[in-house]
Amino acid sequence: MKDTPINYEIVKAKIAESKIQNIGKATIREVKKLINNIETETGQRFIRMEMGVPGLPAAKIGVEAEIQALKDGCAAVYPEIDGLPELKTEMTRFAKLFLDIEIFPENCIPTVGSMQGGYATFMTVNRMYKEKDTILFIDPCFPVHKQQQIIIGNKFDAFDVYEFRGDKLKDKLESYLKKGNISGIMYSNPNNPSWICFTEKELRVIAEMADKYNAVVIEDLAYFGMDFRKNYSRPGVPPYQPSVAKYTDNYILLISGSKVFSYAGQRIGMMVISPKLFNTQAPDLKRYYTADIFGYAMIFGTIYALSAGTAFSVQYAMTAMLKAANEGKFDFVEEVKEYGEKAKIMKKMFLDNGFKIVYDMDEDEPIADGFYFTFSYPGFTGEQLLEELIYYGISAISLAITGSSRVEGMRACVSLVDRNQFPDLEYRLKKFHEQHPVS
Repeated sequence: MKDTPINYEIVKAKIAESKIQNIGKATIREVKKLINNIETETGQRFIRMEMGVPGLPAAKIGVEAEIQALKDGCAAVYPEIDGLPELKTEMTRFAKLFLDIEIFPENCIPTVGSMQGGYATFMTVNRMYKEKDTILFIDPCFPVHKQQQIIIGNKFDAFDVYEFRGDKLKDKLESYLKKGNISGIMYSNPNNPSWICFTEKELRVIAEMADKYNAVVIEDLAYFGMDFRKNYSRPGVPPYQPSVAKYTDNYILLISGSKVFSYAGQRIGMMVISPKLFNTQAPDLKRYYTADIFGYAMIFGTIYALSAGTAFSVQYAMTAMLKAANEGKFDFVEEVKEYGEKAKIMKKMFLDNGFKIVYDMDEDEPIADGFYFTFSYPGFTGEQLLEELIYYGISAISLAITGSSRVEGMRACVSLVDRNQFPDLEYRLKKFHEQHPVS
């Protein structure tokens, strides 16, 4: 029996019982279920880094506003499909004050989390033009977005941006876009899973290529303002959250309430459609919708069919949180800086024990410490490393399921790791390093 922090035979048995053919390519939820089963059997707590979920209390402002809305009877009423008017107003203000972009309330739509926003976006964008039937992902990416493509029946293409930062990005994008079949370009910024952040130069390139080839840029801002190297928390004061929206008027932004507002459980997100795209006439939309105006098709076609709107009470919560942020009464970025502080400590523990950071630079600047980081260990692929670390009470996911070309890597999320677990993490990493010496 191997001398590992978690009972070797129990872990081996639970892996076998899971029926997962390849642990390294298991989905995030499959890994979660496996670790739950091992924890239950052994009674030992894992260092849980597989799930990208918040680990901080929900914003009190939102909770109180939602409770009051429920007391006032909103649960008995259907919400408007396109959102609460007050919320749309605050979303518009938020976009101006924190992104420095000009939009209108009609361009802002609450969604059932950014997940639904993404699903609706992929479905609608891919139906605008008959000849454009493929979404291009700038990888690595959140694996479920590709799963959505498969479920919808969309085609998609992808490339890992690791080797194509800066000036190299233009030619790489154009090699896909010139085929004429790309309807949209999708990426996250900061990036899940790598935590890279696109530079202003790279955002300009994406915008330029999207305009040249008439592709919609789909920018996932789930981790809004969480590049802690700069302070993006002051309303109406530079610097602003970097966004492609500064350089093109052909975009959709997906802003999550889950991470920066720690409001994950109530499933609220914001979709912001550029005024130009919102009013774009695309006759091919009539193959699926009653109208050929993009914004109308999105709201009364796709959103209506998916959920008939977002839960009423949580719209009041988001309204209150945005209003407080817009008025400078709620520093939402300060609330989540704990993630960056934990990441700095945890990354050092990994580095001190023979591990390496995989995605480590934004062009010529080290990446920020934040919600995620990526790591590898000499002699292992990410798939092998994931299975081996389970015996040491450490869970994460392999970069292999994110579209990354860095198959040696893994993604770690810091949110669910308590500081009181740091001694356990350090002990387990040291044990792993001792038992897997690097020549």
